[in-house]
Amino acid sequence: MNVTQSQRTGRGERDSNAKVITLKELTRILDLSPTTISLVLNRARGAKSIPKETKDRIFEAVRKYNYRPNFLARSLRVRRTFSVGVLVPELSDGYSAQVLAGIEQRLLDAGYLCLVTTHHHRPELLEDRPLLLYERCVDGIIAVDTPVRGQPPTPVVSVSGHHRVPGVLNIELDHGQAARLALEHLLRLGHREIAVIQGQAFSSDTEVRWESIQKTAAELGVEIPPERVVQLEGDSPLPDTGYEAAKRLLARGASFTALFSFNDISAFGAIRALREAGLRVPEDVSVVGFDDIWEASYHIPPLTTIRQPLEEMGRLAASMLLERIQGPRNGEDGGVVLVQPELVVRASTAPAPDKGDAGRQ
Repeated sequence: MNVTQSQRTGRGERDSNAKVITLKELTRILDLSPTTISLVLNRARGAKSIPKETKDRIFEAVRKYNYRPNFLARSLRVRRTFSVGVLVPELSDGYSAQVLAGIEQRLLDAGYLCLVTTHHHRPELLEDRPLLLYERCVDGIIAVDTPVRGQPPTPVVSVSGHHRVPGVLNIELDHGQAARLALEHLLRLGHREIAVIQGQAFSSDTEVRWESIQKTAAELGVEIPPERVVQLEGDSPLPDTGYEAAKRLLARGASFTALFSFNDISAFGAIRALREAGLRVPEDVSVVGFDDIWEASYHIPPLTTIRQPLEEMGRLAASMLLERIQGPRNGEDGGVVLVQPELVVRASTAPAPDKGDAGRQ
């Protein structure tokens, strides 16, 4: 017995030979507005207020009538691709992942596709990846901890970029306040011998964060001599960079009772190095991280850290980019949006020990 195409197509399945209807026809069939149908099909936040019965009707009609949004026609009509490129150093570290979570959430609500690419701070990829996104006609780009070179041909918003480029909006943390929160917390606990782990040379936050720490320390009357400062080396996103940096710091024999690390990941590695050296955290050495990534509260001990509102920064970057995509551009619409940090006190900091040789064997 021969089975026809119509017999093979069961309930709920699309017939590939069926006529594809338009959005206008679908709105007439359902007696709903195009906006309502688009909100539901894009799973936008605005669809939450639409009754479940209406949503079910829409999805059933889409299956029954083989509706497929005409993306090309829509793009040509409004001269947009409804896609945004996102440049990040890598996807495996908590910082990028949390910023990206905020970006994706906002773009999803707006019906935009998010195209993410990584560069690992390699010069050739920093040059190549933006070009690939431009070639794919993205409506704009969000650069996360990524330098923007030259005036871009599309709207660009930078997260932690710190470089002033005409037409590029920068979303930045108030690093001066971040340094003050961390140092004042340690001072209240009685710490005067404070060591610092700086970020890698390629990180966009390294210079501004270190300058802020130095300035704030001077204002608070705290000396941070060179022997108590060490820099992360290598491009690994794992705690091993902090582990090696702390080992180099301990090898110098410098006395310190507190350590302010560049980020939470490096703080995790530093804590292991301190423990291997026979030092307890926080009884002998208090440790403060930076970022408040998801893992910080589950580390042993839970990490005291400076919280960057990473997801909020991602959502803000996406919102500002969408405004620029939808509005006129004059090539000089850059500027800075400053966000505020927060001190999160957990179990990795405690009052300074009384013994004078804390921080070394």
